[in-house]
Amino acid sequence: MLHSLPFYIGLRYLRAKRRNHFISFISGVSMIGLTLGVMVLIIVLSVMNGFDREMRNRILGMVPHAEIYLPGEMRNAEEVRQAALEHPLVVGASPYIKTQGMAISNDRTQGALLTGVDPDTLGSVSILPDHMVAGSLEALEQSSFGVIIGQSLARILNVSVGDKFRVMVPELSVNIAGIQPRFKRFTVVGIFKVGAELDASLVVTHIDDLAKLMMYGDAVDGVQLKTADLFKATQIALEVGRSLPQVYYVSDWTRTQGNLFQAIQLEKRLVGLLLFMIIAVAAFNIVSSLVMLVTDKQGEIAVLRTLGATSRQILGVFMVQGTAIGIIGISIGVMLGVIGAWTVADILAWFESTFGIQFLNENVYFISYIPSELKWGDVGLIASATFVLSVLSTIYPAWKASRISPAEVLRYES
Repeated sequence: MLHSLPFYIGLRYLRAKRRNHFISFISGVSMIGLTLGVMVLIIVLSVMNGFDREMRNRILGMVPHAEIYLPGEMRNAEEVRQAALEHPLVVGASPYIKTQGMAISNDRTQGALLTGVDPDTLGSVSILPDHMVAGSLEALEQSSFGVIIGQSLARILNVSVGDKFRVMVPELSVNIAGIQPRFKRFTVVGIFKVGAELDASLVVTHIDDLAKLMMYGDAVDGVQLKTADLFKATQIALEVGRSLPQVYYVSDWTRTQGNLFQAIQLEKRLVGLLLFMIIAVAAFNIVSSLVMLVTDKQGEIAVLRTLGATSRQILGVFMVQGTAIGIIGISIGVMLGVIGAWTVADILAWFESTFGIQFLNENVYFISYIPSELKWGDVGLIASATFVLSVLSTIYPAWKASRISPAEVLRYES
């Protein structure tokens, strides 16, 4: 098929130097436009995939994928934890107690989310042990009333490892002074940093210590789960809940963080659509260049028709040429886009060190570098959509060429 007349002439037209340099210029612009459009789209989507991955790993690494709880107090947490671990898609389970409170140090006050955890099982559901910048999770011992706080909260309270600060919880104590909020002094035994809002609000302590402060006895609020498939957390939590002997409530990450990730996915689609317009403009240039080429080659088309070439063969000639422009542009764009997606972090790091420009401030954003995650599915979708658009852009010019009447053209040529 490659040796057929449309392929031979179409590819020859692509290589030949044209008398009309403007047509050559438009064809070159079309190819460059496709290359740049494909390259930029691959790089931008890879960067957005990288941000999505970082937020998923960091934020949802700290937030439980699902929770099983009771409105009152759960006194059989270990039984629930063991039952949850029997599910094939549950990779970790840990009991917890949560309450809102205030962290107070000298004249500084900050709202805090107090979380009581089991240090022995916390690592199975949270990335906290992997993001310690001072102290360690092992220092969170029972009855020591130690806490691990985020780096931002430590900065706000002006405390470090070994310092103490008070915590106020929304529980009332009755004493000779009357009814007062419940206070407790805690010692900082560790500081973590995950680069999210939790750095400024989360206070982690031993579950038994928080139970004493809340007067829970041996009860907890519930059991938090980590699932093998993040996006099936709702289904997994429901299945675990149904397998338990009594009725429990279940919740998952989509209720607290779902809007954030939906916004990220929507932004990715909108940015992809806007960047795809660059490719559409380049495809329109293919239409323009082929229409002018058909007008420029009317005499040669007429000669081919008189020599026996059919309308379908003439149609194929210009479709081959336009498609070849698209394939070359797509191939170069995919190659440069893949290389760019793999090296964008290094390139921007070089710009930052060379010109003193800081693209991401870690005090504002949760990371200080440009993440990138190349997904071959995105590359295939971009290349396929661009190829289809390139082929469609050749239909009208090729059809117009196939409709040229040899008699009319040759009469004016003479």
